[in-house]
Amino acid sequence: MLSKATIKYIQSLQHKKFRDEHHAFLAEGPKLLSELIQANCFECEMVYAVSEWESAVDQKILLNGNIRVQIVEDFELLKISNLKTPNLVVGIFKMKIPQEHFDIKNRITLVLDDINDPGNLGTIIRTADWFGIKNIVCSMNTVDCYNPKVVQSTMSSLARVNLIYTDIVEWLSKSKSVQILATTLHGRPLKDIHQLSEAILIIGNEANGITDDVLNLAHEKITIPKIGKAESLNAAVATSIVLYELTRNA
Repeated sequence: MLSKATIKYIQSLQHKKFRDEHHAFLAEGPKLLSELIQANCFECEMVYAVSEWESAVDQKILLNGNIRVQIVEDFELLKISNLKTPNLVVGIFKMKIPQEHFDIKNRITLVLDDINDPGNLGTIIRTADWFGIKNIVCSMNTVDCYNPKVVQSTMSSLARVNLIYTDIVEWLSKSKSVQILATTLHGRPLKDIHQLSEAILIIGNEANGITDDVLNLAHEKITIPKIGKAESLNAAVATSIVLYELTRNA
């Protein structure tokens, strides 16, 4: 039986203030839990699961990771889950220390300017992982990468992509030795850009695009040519298209 204090602690991790205070975050669902444990990137503090999950999970995964499991009832899982329909298991993991300093040469680095939607950020992280992007630099107003909805939508790519939060104007100002590309509605058509093995790619806010101070630091503006009448592309979709074009022959 979960104590009130334990339930309160787990529920608190749905909020950034308490995630930062405890340096911990939540992950839910059998597939995500198994992948995060096997990635061995995040220390697992505790797993809370219904007996059905414990019976089905590969016990070697738990033993190799020295994972502690507490069996709970369905109604208890409902109390600690962030999902409308709880998915058998909830895990608490310790945040990893981000790699603040990394090489921007001979690779593509993503810069996110105030991405607000958790689903978008999660998809961007997963897309970055797919295309071999190792580092994402986020503005301070970009949604927290440990937000439960972000964690859920990354499908464990969070373990393989390094994210830092910083003043991106200052960061870009120190990184101008590498070509900086800004995705905008009006710029050089993406098809005219040669495939790159080295660049910094800026993705802007869903509603307002890239802020002027950030845009002014770009060496070139690029755009995905529009054929239809949609006003704009979803930020995560645009990221996928641009990364495919930039990396397909790299």
